[in-house]
Amino acid sequence: MDRHELQNALCRYRGRFPEEGAYARRACRLLRESPRCFSRDSEGLHVTASTWVLNPRGDATLLMLHRKLGQWFQPGGHADDDEDVVRVALKECSEETAVALERIRLLSREIFDIDIHRIPATHWEPEHEHLDIRFIVEIDDTLPLLGNDESHELRWVALRDVPRYNRGRSIHRLIVKSRAWSRPVRP
Repeated sequence: MDRHELQNALCRYRGRFPEEGAYARRACRLLRESPRCFSRDSEGLHVTASTWVLNPRGDATLLMLHRKLGQWFQPGGHADDDEDVVRVALKECSEETAVALERIRLLSREIFDIDIHRIPATHWEPEHEHLDIRFIVEIDDTLPLLGNDESHELRWVALRDVPRYNRGRSIHRLIVKSRAWSRPVRP
């Protein structure tokens, strides 16, 4: 999904949650007006991509304890000037879980969720915002999860238990959407 496809998808995005409509409109403007929005060095809001990881049964998700933020989130990260957000999301998922790309199954190329959230200032960067474009993927929950230096821990969490790890509104949306996800029947 290149910049043009992403902008079109954002401009016509209709989520079932009201905040997503506002995020999509803001994102559509950002892509139209900010040539450097895929760079973490751009001022203010910039693009990130992440994956909402389900196990094959669809009853658990993979969460990581983020090193910098000290909170449980889905795998994802900065675009670092790569305008293909699907590729970014999959690459970040692979890097943060140490699961090979070919073992990560993209369930849809459609945007699964959109979020805009603030990142607090640190000693190396000012407070800023992320426009996170999220995709739904599947990973076999029997594979080993080695992680990397960005994740203190990785854990499969039953969907019903996710609020014990993160009670954020955006995580709530992901849970609701994954429960409603229509999955293809497997032989």
